[in-house]
Amino acid sequence: MGYFKGKQFKQDIILVAVGYYCRFSLSYGDISGILKERGVSVHPTTIMRWVHEYGHLIYQIWKKKIKEYNYLGIWMRPI
Repeated sequence: MGYFKGKQFKQDIILVAVGYYCRFSLSYGDISGILKERGVSVHPTTIMRWVHEYGHLIYQIWKKKIKEYNYLGIWMRPI
């Protein structure tokens, strides 16, 4: 993926931070604290920028996966 090219932090860290914000509705400061406990120092404003930049991308990926599970109106997991 070329979305993360030239970023200071690795793709995994960015995705985890944005995922925490979208999934658990945590504040940017809370996410910064969680990442700091795991040894990654990120300012809350940086996380806010990531959410604005990558939030839509993550939503599109999630929407695509939901379509795979909802086949013919029946919620099921692909085998």
